[in-house]
Amino acid sequence: MSRTSLTKTEIAHLPVSRGKVRDVYDLGQRLLIVSTDRISAFDWILPNGIPDKGRVLSGLSQFWFARLQEPNHLITTDIEQFEGLPDGVDLAPLIGRAMLVRKSIVVPFECVVRGYLAGSGWREYQADGTVCGIKLPAGLRQSDPLPEPIFTPATKAESGHDINVSFDVMAEAVGRDVADELRRRSIAVYRRGSEYAAERGIIIADTKFEWGHCDSELILIDEALTPDSSRFWPADQYAPGGSPPSFDKQFVRDWLESTDWDKNSEPPSLPDDVIAKTREKYVAAYELLVGESFPWR
Repeated sequence: MSRTSLTKTEIAHLPVSRGKVRDVYDLGQRLLIVSTDRISAFDWILPNGIPDKGRVLSGLSQFWFARLQEPNHLITTDIEQFEGLPDGVDLAPLIGRAMLVRKSIVVPFECVVRGYLAGSGWREYQADGTVCGIKLPAGLRQSDPLPEPIFTPATKAESGHDINVSFDVMAEAVGRDVADELRRRSIAVYRRGSEYAAERGIIIADTKFEWGHCDSELILIDEALTPDSSRFWPADQYAPGGSPPSFDKQFVRDWLESTDWDKNSEPPSLPDDVIAKTREKYVAAYELLVGESFPWR
């Protein structure tokens, strides 16, 4: 079956900002966030999209916002209730991938929670025995669980690479009380999410959250516990001492690493089989976590 990807949306007469994956339209008091099928790796947006990836991201975020019961920005994903759109807008491309949300003042840091030793954390640990400056026990292996989840904030980047910073740097920028709340709530949400995911056969090795201030309340925004914002490992294939298979875009990163691409020039197009396999991984994560068939299978 031939599938197409949606890599850009256009809604006439509405201000729009485009991130690595999302097109965000300003509706005045609200925002319309549309998850496209764009995929990024090594700080580049790749030429190909992954069909239905945006629908997986929106569907999982909607699922988690409801399940976690954490104050968040979501109003509705029902396109029939999208108010403030210009007359005559084609709603078909938005189905399954758009969220109407409350506006907030965004906290300018990614709130990263790590439960396992992986990625940049593993590389730093090998060199210094630390992760983002946090001292860890000696003798840990790649992908080992950490004694306790740790909070490692990073600067936010619309393009390019997020930069890890210390908790004190974040506290100086946003205030100690806010920083303490962000750390406490981020770790708590990670724990609740990872406990549920474990029951469904997925290990959430690490994740990142975004938060914003809305009506004097700190709320969860953007997305939650998706294959884009998290490192998902199938529990039945997990083994420490290496990099486990994953449900996220690590598969794409691994393919890019196998090419002669220098990461400083325009990235190559993804082969059809890599696109199809990546889509399968995203859909599999959705179905395991939600417990239902993906609607666009």
